[in-house]
Amino acid sequence: MTLFDVYSLYPIEPVRGEGTYVFTEEGKRYLDFYGGHAVISIGHAHPHYVKKISDQVARIGFYSNSVENPLQQELADKLGRLSGLDDYQLFLVSSGAEANENALKLASFRTGRSRIIAFRGAFHGRTSAAVNATDNEAIKAPINRNYPITFLELDDLAAVREELDKGDVAAVIIEGIQGIGGIHVPEAAFLEALPELCHDNGALLILDEVQSGYGRSGKFFAFQHSEVRPDIITVAKGMGNGFPIGGVLIAPELEPKSGMLGTTFGGSHLACAAGIAVLDVIEQENLLENTRTQGNYLMETLEASGLFTEVRGHGLMIGLQMNGPIGELRKRLLFEHHVFTGSAKDPNTIRLLPPLNVCREECDRMIEAFQQALNPEEVSLR
Repeated sequence: MTLFDVYSLYPIEPVRGEGTYVFTEEGKRYLDFYGGHAVISIGHAHPHYVKKISDQVARIGFYSNSVENPLQQELADKLGRLSGLDDYQLFLVSSGAEANENALKLASFRTGRSRIIAFRGAFHGRTSAAVNATDNEAIKAPINRNYPITFLELDDLAAVREELDKGDVAAVIIEGIQGIGGIHVPEAAFLEALPELCHDNGALLILDEVQSGYGRSGKFFAFQHSEVRPDIITVAKGMGNGFPIGGVLIAPELEPKSGMLGTTFGGSHLACAAGIAVLDVIEQENLLENTRTQGNYLMETLEASGLFTEVRGHGLMIGLQMNGPIGELRKRLLFEHHVFTGSAKDPNTIRLLPPLNVCREECDRMIEAFQQALNPEEVSLR
């Protein structure tokens, strides 16, 4: 049996990780400024994380959600306290796509409607409803195109108001910061206007924080850079630091009925142990502050370098815009300077998504790699 071809692969095999670095069998060290699609939040092989998971799997790794699992409540309590959203309910799942799928389903249950408003550049997952709300026709099969979906330009409040006034919208779904779309931050005034607009027209507001949440923006959730209270929030990626776990945070006003949502693997003992360990480290090592400090340093230094046409984002979720495709630059960074970076749907944008415990020395190494990789001929493209 052969493996299904999902991505084009770099000829590099990391076999070990430590902090912000991964290593090959031959001992080559690579600086990880991509975090495996923004998943690595507290660094590779963090000792507390390793111990928490190891201890848990030695006791019990999984049993169904038909029995009590106190780890679920422990995770919910800690998440509520650190995020400031302790009055929300938490439904645990296994991925970001699953979280968004259930968020859209819950909005439809609640409103009795089916139309969704999403935004150009959005990415919400590859499952049925989530992929329909994703702005990428190439990954939608014919079966996915039966949902009533309306895509609008980000920050176009007049267009959102016009669509909501039609009275048939179940939910507006928006990323706290667009990730795959190229690190686009919604304007604060736009985001802050959405809850009232939605509620006045009987719709719900869903904040997709799958990539931008869990401290990556320097706030626990990216929407917290504004004054917003969403009806539903979705999380995953950094929530488990590599272990598959996701969640749907549901405002108390919604009062979902028991049995409305369900999952087999969501909230397993092992997943909860991973999730608790991540929150422990975020709190104990003050990683929100570190994210703000190192993120501000990176953005200010890269902007001052003049190497990019635009530097945008918050915290350690950074988009670097160039006037041409970045594919060759990313290869040069990887193979010549041993640095992992990320791409975006926009072929001219590089994404930086390092672990939240990245240090100043590692930021300087990233900056130096850019300076060395961009020779004068390429810099002239600016």
